Amino acid sequence: MSWILLVLAGLFEVGWAIGLKYTEGFTKLWPSLGTVAAMIVSLGLLGLAMKSLPVGTAYAIWVGVGAVGTVILGIVLFNEPVNALRIGSVVLIVAGLVGLKLA
Repeated sequence: MSWILLVLAGLFEVGWAIGLKYTEGFTKLWPSLGTVAAMIVSLGLLGLAMKSLPVGTAYAIWVGVGAVGTVILGIVLFNEPVNALRIGSVVLIVAGLVGLKLA
């Protein structure tokens, strides 16, 4: 159950990272409220997952899921560049996450 909570926490991290773009420096009310809510949920789920997972592993997985998801959505939503170096870097992050899960 902790791993499910951790992945959900990472997905909410993606939500608030992408949400930050839409807040325009926290000048737009509804995107700002949604972003802050996603931050709270993400940190709450991370805290619950850390009850039974090692802190280093949990934090790294949380950040990794957030980073990979944010890069992918940045490409899809904001037409951020796609090139071999960026994709290779994402693949390395995913490989690191798999390694942590297996360790």
